[in-house]
Amino acid sequence: MKDFQTMISNPVPWPNGAKCACCVTFDMDADSLIHLDHPLDGYKRASAISMLQYGPQVAIPRILETYRRLGIRQTFFIPAWCMETYPETVELILNGRHEIGHHGYLHENPVQQSREEQAAWMDKAISVIEFMTGAKPRGWRAPLYNFSNESAELLVERGFKYDASLMGDDVPYIIEAKDGALIELPSHWGLDDWPQYVQSMDLDYMMPVRSPRSGWEPFVQEFEAAYRHGGLWIPVVHPFATGRLSRWEIVAAFLESACERGDVWFAPMEEIAGHIETVTRNGTYVPRRVAMPQYAAPVKAKI
Repeated sequence: MKDFQTMISNPVPWPNGAKCACCVTFDMDADSLIHLDHPLDGYKRASAISMLQYGPQVAIPRILETYRRLGIRQTFFIPAWCMETYPETVELILNGRHEIGHHGYLHENPVQQSREEQAAWMDKAISVIEFMTGAKPRGWRAPLYNFSNESAELLVERGFKYDASLMGDDVPYIIEAKDGALIELPSHWGLDDWPQYVQSMDLDYMMPVRSPRSGWEPFVQEFEAAYRHGGLWIPVVHPFATGRLSRWEIVAAFLESACERGDVWFAPMEEIAGHIETVTRNGTYVPRRVAMPQYAAPVKAKI
């Protein structure tokens, strides 16, 4: 087969000669979404709540058993309110030595908040994560990718190692803020399960539902490209959607086949970020650097 390695200009030297780095990141939003989108009557929407509670109560144990059987550890991004509401699920995740990353408190939107509000909610969630896991979070994913103009600076101030909200490359890169920098571990909408599987009037998201196999096929094609070219494969999936029985059956079989290749590195996001720190420091990888914020004011066309 023709070598297409040059399609990525600066491929990462992954550990032990791995062809690519992978982390299936589950955003366990549970029913925070209903309470956020419908603050006045969300508590009454029993059907939607049951759909979202399927994630922590049914899907997560199933997902964790697959990971245990395959011997891999991954990352879960969880709003802190969900951690408080489903502590038994958090305990199961921690017992498997998986990473829990910061994902807001109630899946709030940082872009719609002042800097002070963003800082307050970020700190509230950090306190919950530290209390429940015994350590401060190392990584952050903005709820619904809503990384604001202040996010990088707030994360650097709080000692975060990496972000997982942006979509600017096929490999990790560096986000530079005023007083420091973060490693960006990017994904994109083509690796998100909402367009494939989510249909909910309560969430105002009515995509035509794909079959389990056809819905997962875009993720497989993305993986094969990352494998050929030395990229990063970071699905952004949700237990209430991808964790459904028939869908997870397909995903579990795929993960097993990927692990059997022997040259695919499955790791928690914090370990991937740590590897990028190492190879950047020793000069074997030169990541692209992006200063944030990119714009300080609205862009207006002038005649």
